Amino acid sequence: MAYDGLMTYRVVTELQALVGGRINRVHQPYSLDLMIQVRSNRQSVQLLVSANAMYARLQLTDNPTKNPQEPPMFCMMLRKHIEGGFITAIEQVGRDRVIVLSIRSRNELGDEENKKVYIELMGRHSNIVLTNEDGKILDAIKHLPPSQNTYRTIMPGSEYLLPPAQDKCDPLTEREAGLKRIDWNSGKLDKQLVASFAGLSPQIAQEIVHRAKLPNRASIEEAFVSVMADLEGPFVFQQLASGKERFSPIVLTSGEITAEERYETSKDVLDRFFYEKANRDRVKQQAHDVERLLKSELEKNVLKRKRLLDDLLATERSDELQKYGELLTTYLFQLEKGMTVAHVVDYYDEEGGMIDIPLNPLKTPNENAQAYYKKYNKLKVAKIEVQKQIELNDAEIQYLETLVAQLDVASPADIVEIREELAEGGYMKQRSQKKKQTKKISLEAYMSSTGTEFFVGKNNTQNDHLTFKFARRDEIWLHVKDIPGSHVIIRSSEPDETTMLEAATVAAYFSKARASSGVPVDYTKARYVKKPSGAKPGFVIYTDQQTVYVTPDERLVKSLQQ
Repeated sequence: MAYDGLMTYRVVTELQALVGGRINRVHQPYSLDLMIQVRSNRQSVQLLVSANAMYARLQLTDNPTKNPQEPPMFCMMLRKHIEGGFITAIEQVGRDRVIVLSIRSRNELGDEENKKVYIELMGRHSNIVLTNEDGKILDAIKHLPPSQNTYRTIMPGSEYLLPPAQDKCDPLTEREAGLKRIDWNSGKLDKQLVASFAGLSPQIAQEIVHRAKLPNRASIEEAFVSVMADLEGPFVFQQLASGKERFSPIVLTSGEITAEERYETSKDVLDRFFYEKANRDRVKQQAHDVERLLKSELEKNVLKRKRLLDDLLATERSDELQKYGELLTTYLFQLEKGMTVAHVVDYYDEEGGMIDIPLNPLKTPNENAQAYYKKYNKLKVAKIEVQKQIELNDAEIQYLETLVAQLDVASPADIVEIREELAEGGYMKQRSQKKKQTKKISLEAYMSSTGTEFFVGKNNTQNDHLTFKFARRDEIWLHVKDIPGSHVIIRSSEPDETTMLEAATVAAYFSKARASSGVPVDYTKARYVKKPSGAKPGFVIYTDQQTVYVTPDERLVKSLQQ
């Protein structure tokens, strides 16, 4: 795990600025996440605490969250015991991923009490535990009964015990002792370093071995000192040739690095690494049934299109049947009832060749000709209907592909509107039978680097509202060319080139082409965007457009968001 003991050390060091700060509010936006608002040094900051198995961390953040109308029980317990209290200490336990928030608050009678919040950042064993000053557990975000763990019981009323201590040395203060444990002849030095030092992740251990170059004590010790000294430097976010991303409390040099971003604070690097991933994970959990439904509907419509194309191919015989009817009508005088084949001159053939036309011997020549005309007219009507069905089917596929693309960029809040849209379209049942209340549609706002505001729709409900109600007629509307994606409106009739390119980059980022380069983005005035009668939500047609080509840039998009 990249959030190791050394990352914890650097975060805790930064958070010392909050000691003495007042806890104004506690929220629990998600089942395993807390957002603690702290007033310190004349400003309010948000402290995010997550016990999520994949994204466990403690950090400051500027990213907003939407809170449930009814707070969970653990949130209520925290509000009762620590809201209005003052942080007296923020400490790391040894060099482990365990942090203790000490808080002085008052009870209902006005008496001062000391509480502690233990934050354990240990993968699937992560937890957040509230205790009183005697070490009794008041509550925890995850309960651990004796049946699951005989050593530690995490239940209200139980005595809190720290996770079992490991017999490891502190890399910041016990370097010599830790290095003495290394067997320099057995190899696997990175694993030995992890086993010898507390808080040292495999990532940092591999960096030490990489810098050392030579597998001996002198070179390892020199590299070890170098790495520990870098804890005073910037944090780093890196992309590797394998496609993986990583962050670290030091600048890493090991591995095949393709891109690197350096940050001065843990808040920025942790938001860069975790925020989008955690959101995508929440969306995946919340929208699992929606995603399954859309994929199923897409598969059905793709198969339907194949069948319709086969039907269309069958109707191509209509021209041949018309030709047979006309030839038979022309040569009626040469034919008699009882014939099985009409061998006549094909005057449609430039070379005047002969053609054999099958006949029903029970019918007269004229009846045979009329039968061919009847089949021709039937196929002609069928062809028109099949072509119409193909157009409707293609529109349905386009609509479903748009929704799939929207799921890829949706926030947890956007999923609610996508569900409502699918329910209104008859694709799925309403989750609640309560009368639907008209609610305000919220749009994501951005500000270009030259100071012009623009807005983005993240789903079809938002797109329709943005384009046909929010936008003014002469403002600039953008959308990726021929690809499912978001609508974007620039709050200007004549935006500068920088604003146009940045808005186009955002449009490309919130589209199915977000991983591509040189993405074509059309733009035109909002007055030229129309919604055909009976069209699906989010579907529009437009004219008078021009096109720019941009490459989606996540970092730029995040920097422009308001």
